[in-house]
Amino acid sequence: MGMVEVSSWRELDDAIAGVDRRHGSGHAHSTLVFRGLAKSSYSHVSGLARLQGDYAVLEPHLIRNFRKYAHRQTPGPTVWDWLALGQHHGLPTRLLDWTFSPLVALHFATASWPADDGVLLAVDCAAAHRLLPEPLRVMLDREGALLFTTEMLARRPQTSRASTRWTTSPSWPSSSRRHWTSGWSTSRRCCR
Repeated sequence: MGMVEVSSWRELDDAIAGVDRRHGSGHAHSTLVFRGLAKSSYSHVSGLARLQGDYAVLEPHLIRNFRKYAHRQTPGPTVWDWLALGQHHGLPTRLLDWTFSPLVALHFATASWPADDGVLLAVDCAAAHRLLPEPLRVMLDREGALLFTTEMLARRPQTSRASTRWTTSPSWPSSSRRHWTSGWSTSRRCCR
């Protein structure tokens, strides 16, 4: 599905329900996750990628310094736990914030910049699984999971650095992307 413009909550709810019905995954709950962008012109890249340059080299330095000064809060044992905590505190990381709630994402799409249209992005996690490298697909299937936990990511099969670049800069085939990504342009005057 491509971009759909909606001007009311009912239109948005109908669009989300339509995607859920078409992708009936057999899960008890929707497999869609959402991300709200306050301006339609915003790029959909992580804070780390926005720094440009070789951010795969920069990231370990950022995390090391964050860990040094974040002594009051200690997350779980994996680097993924530290990335999540850093993201929460504004550290530029490779992570993007997603939610199962379209209302939470809609808040971020409409809370600021009232003169501009926001964007609500949706990804069907179940459909995205088909695009993952096989070892990661197998890991999710074995766990019966829709999403990776930090522990699952920490124990993923180790591969060469070149093949793990996808974790910092995913480049999905554009022909496949349209099957699992949907976007809704939200008009602020109708969705407040």
